[in-house]
Parts: sequence; structure tokens; C-alpha cells
Amino acid sequence: MADAPKELSHEIEVRPAFFDVDPMNVVWHGHYVKFFEVARSELMQKFNYDYMAMRESGFFWPIVDMRIKFVRPAALHQLLKVKATITEFESRLRVEYRITSGTETVTKGYTIQVAVDANTMEMQWVCPKILWERLGVSP
Repeated sequence: MADAPKELSHEIEVRPAFFDVDPMNVVWHGHYVKFFEVARSELMQKFNYDYMAMRESGFFWPIVDMRIKFVRPAALHQLLKVKATITEFESRLRVEYRITSGTETVTKGYTIQVAVDANTMEMQWVCPKILWERLGVSP
């Protein structure tokens, strides 16, 4: 795999709202996926390759794998930092996430997306050139 420059990261802040917590007053596990999505979306916008640009370039990028490791619970209005980092981009797009509160890790995980030709619906075994161009990396 080609080396990923450090700038292939983006960090956002979130404060879980009332509708994000469960009856035990901690963030419901499914909402961490939402926090990952917001961070990934902003990361890809940084490279002018968000979901609209992906579709316009002729590719869909479905998530085909996801892993979440819950380390400690987060609570209502707790300031969380969500960092998304692109760690693979040759044959698939892998984004790793770390959610922290202060110096403590709350949750970590990753998603894997693959390029699918929008016309033929065939999965691409190598990421399209447009991704490399937008990320500013070379093969």
C-alpha cells in the first residue's frame, strides 16, 4: 500500500443530544455510526469528493465492512472529538475512526468502502483514478 500522508485526516466535535442517549443515559451504540458518518463525510468534502462528487464521477462507494470497538460510554452533552483517517486507498477505501473525550478513547473503529461502477454496477478491484487525484496521492 502507498503511504498515506498525515493530512488524510479530519476531526470534528460532537455533543450527544437528548435523542442520542438510551434509557441508561449513555449514548446508544447505534449513534456512533452516525458520528463516524459525519466525520467521514467532512473528511471527503475536504478533498472535494463527497457523495455527490462520487456519484458525478460515475461511482458509488457502498460500505461493505464496518467494525466498532466500544471502550467506554459517552454521556449526554459530553464533548467528543471524532477523528477520521484514510488508511487505505489502493483497492478499497478504508477509514479509521477514533472518538475521544479529553485524553480518553471512547470508541474506535473502521469502515471499508469499495468503488462500484454506477452504470454497470460492477465492483472495481482497484480504486478509480479520480480518488487518487482528489486525495493528491500517486500510485
